[in-house]
Amino acid sequence: MFIGLLTAVGASACYGTGSVLQALGARRSAARESAAGAGSTEYGGPSLSATAKAVVTWEFIVGTVLDTAGFALGALSAKLVPLFLSQTVISANLVITAVLGIWVLGIRLVRPEWISIGVVCAALVLLAGTAGHEGAGRVAIGWHWGLLAVSVLLVGAALPIVRLMGPRAAIPAGLLSGLCFGAVGVGVRILNGTDPLAWRDLLGDPALYAIAIAGLGGMYFHTLALQIGSINGATAALVAGETVVPGIIGVLWLGDASREGMALPAGIGFVLAVAGAVAVAWYGNPHVPGVREPEPAGTAGTAGG
Repeated sequence: MFIGLLTAVGASACYGTGSVLQALGARRSAARESAAGAGSTEYGGPSLSATAKAVVTWEFIVGTVLDTAGFALGALSAKLVPLFLSQTVISANLVITAVLGIWVLGIRLVRPEWISIGVVCAALVLLAGTAGHEGAGRVAIGWHWGLLAVSVLLVGAALPIVRLMGPRAAIPAGLLSGLCFGAVGVGVRILNGTDPLAWRDLLGDPALYAIAIAGLGGMYFHTLALQIGSINGATAALVAGETVVPGIIGVLWLGDASREGMALPAGIGFVLAVAGAVAVAWYGNPHVPGVREPEPAGTAGTAGG
């Protein structure tokens, strides 16, 4: 249990730091594209070429390396502790993102955001104290194929939707990236449940390809969200997406459980963590009237440089 929690905390640190660096690279790239007059589609969102250019900035590359390390640590955590615990602890990267965003991106948090972040932290402490054993993760092969189908449909259907939404796609894109990363977490769990885990079995397992598709989709939607919206709002939406569905699947189908007699506190902690993340997403959205003024284009890209 301790090692599983430790790796989840490490994954959270990597993801949080990586998100800030990716946001810095994405926004600097978007600012340059905007100045050149070629960074937007007719719908007002960043073009595919602008998104592609964002991922080759040094800040984004370093952030991606950290994300890769976070993925490896998160995969180990998903094997050692229940999904509702590992995914929620990993989602604490929201706090790291918010704090680093102040220093690196020059973001000013409003009071409701601080309160919401505090709620998330308290919920994580509650969850850590209620977690019990993790399930074996062994399910019928049909579930592996089902995860692959869901991953393909999720990414394929969401791509045109977020493009059409343009500049208001930040929160939906963040949520979609969270759902994709949640699918990755589920895939890792059921893939780890494959026995024996030989290379031939691994390459023939549909869950492996579900992980690859969902992982790439999650990276794309996250990049898009960072380009066009608040980093805290996008990250909080990601947190909600990657926490809720995997947590429920882990409890209902993969055998995850809380400690005996702690089901109610675990449920309360889970709900509070998600509610706090949603609140951060809401208050961090620059399009919410009366809460925050939209950030000028390129502001985040010049802060901390």
